[in-house]
Amino acid sequence: MAKVELKAPVIDEIKEVVGRASSAVLVDYRGLTVEQDTKLRKELREAGVVYKVYKNTFLKRAFEGTDFAQLDSHLDGPTAIAFGIDDATAPARVLAKYVDNIDALTFKAGVVDGTYYDEAGVVTLSKIPSRDVLLSKFLGSIQSPIANFARVIKQIAEKDSTPAA
Repeated sequence: MAKVELKAPVIDEIKEVVGRASSAVLVDYRGLTVEQDTKLRKELREAGVVYKVYKNTFLKRAFEGTDFAQLDSHLDGPTAIAFGIDDATAPARVLAKYVDNIDALTFKAGVVDGTYYDEAGVVTLSKIPSRDVLLSKFLGSIQSPIANFARVIKQIAEKDSTPAA
């Protein structure tokens, strides 16, 4: 069996994930212990993030013609990739917890919704709350004035309906 035949299924697998992903974050995982890696993978999986280690040449080939090709210059040395499928900032957010506490793990770069971010940009992205948290904050800010207005109207109505003494 030729080497090309062995590479094609892996590249197709990466292309399939790339097609569904709204973001990707690259990290250098050199020196990560098995225990740390297991915890990291579990938390990423729970957040709906696809986290894998592929050969850099496979990633470059799969990225051809996509926004993720902007990451090609960072594909050297040990590289793991975290794809955000449903929540674009989830990979950066979850990885940041580990990057902050484990010296062996460092951000390289990322792409979110077609925009390239360097290491500092990925750190900034990691501070953005999840979509669900942002939506609940937004809805809370909309409901607050309406609830206050309803309370004032109710108090006025109660005051007007109180018999005079």
